[in-house]
Amino acid sequence: MKNFKKAATLLIMLTFITAAFTGCKSNADNDTKDNSNTSGAEAGKEGTARTLYEIKESGKIVIGVFSDKKPFGYVDENGEYQGYDVYFGNRIAQDLGVEVEYVPVEAASRVEYLVTAKVDIILANFTVTEERAEQVDFAKPYMKVALGVVSPDSALITAPEQLNGKTLIVSKGTTAETYFTENYPEVKLLKFDQYTEAYNALLDGRGDAFSTDNTEVLAWAIENKGFTVGVESLGNLDTIAPAVQKGNTELLNWLNEEIVTLGKENFFHKNYEETLEPVYGDAADPESLVVEGGVVE
Repeated sequence: MKNFKKAATLLIMLTFITAAFTGCKSNADNDTKDNSNTSGAEAGKEGTARTLYEIKESGKIVIGVFSDKKPFGYVDENGEYQGYDVYFGNRIAQDLGVEVEYVPVEAASRVEYLVTAKVDIILANFTVTEERAEQVDFAKPYMKVALGVVSPDSALITAPEQLNGKTLIVSKGTTAETYFTENYPEVKLLKFDQYTEAYNALLDGRGDAFSTDNTEVLAWAIENKGFTVGVESLGNLDTIAPAVQKGNTELLNWLNEEIVTLGKENFFHKNYEETLEPVYGDAADPESLVVEGGVVE
């Protein structure tokens, strides 16, 4: 009987110890998982922006750019990111002393990628608007832009009123979509997520014209014979600027200082010469596009 009681007591003690050990191990596993989700770019899953210190410590800056908007952000035949925005992004990484990882974004996803911290910075031809500024923080501008409209030479659109009752191709989440929705409700909008899809629709005749930044449609028309930018400037003259997650003040301040410093060496004019001039040639004036030091003249 005594042996039975001793065995029972021993069994209870072993059960208690095993349960305690299992619980500790489970908590340790959970702690490890939680920690892994908050390091580096993984913090983006929770929507927490990385600080400037965390970016430097990780050795990498994550920048959202277009992959199909030549000559501002695109992937070349070798699979490398190129363009005006990418040229700037490379310099940002260089001056931070880190590597750069480019993440392809679509026009409509730019705000979401910052809000959810999937990227540290957006450099995707991001036009500054009051609505967007309520959701993200814009740094100083580095470019000026208005809207333009490109259409076939055989049925050239030279005024936005000519589009009433016709189909205009736009990319979702762009200022062109907003502008025509608010000012020309009689224009039928055919919307696409990607710029490649939008241009293919124009080439296929699925729309009468395409509207986006005038800088881009001008470049596209130069490379695609039979199309002309009949409306070269529409709406307000806006600016394009880098953006960070709302409240990421440290990174924002660093970007502003960087843009001012780069302006002193005429960096963005050099950027223009390297990435845009080969496309535009004499068809565009760099002074009408480039902003140096964040000061719009």
